[in-house]
Amino acid sequence: MCFYCKGNLFDSITTHVVNYKNCLIIIKNVPCEECEQCGEKYFSDETMETLETIINTTKKLASKISVIDFHHAAA
Repeated sequence: MCFYCKGNLFDSITTHVVNYKNCLIIIKNVPCEECEQCGEKYFSDETMETLETIINTTKKLASKISVIDFHHAAA
C-alpha cells in the first residue's frame, strides 16, 4: 500500500537519477514497486543497498554524465 495515497503497489522497473557535484548518475532498469494511483516508487532494502554501492563506486569514476544498467552493475 502506498504511503502517500494508499493506492496499490505493483512490481515495476524505473530509472534512478542522482545529481552529485554537477555530475548526473543515471541508473537504468532498477527494480521497484510503483503505486498504480500516484506513481510513487519504492525500493526494497536490498535494492537500496545495491544502489548505494553503485553510486559510491560511480562517484569515484564519474565525469559529467554516467549511465549504468542496474543488473549489469549489481552482478
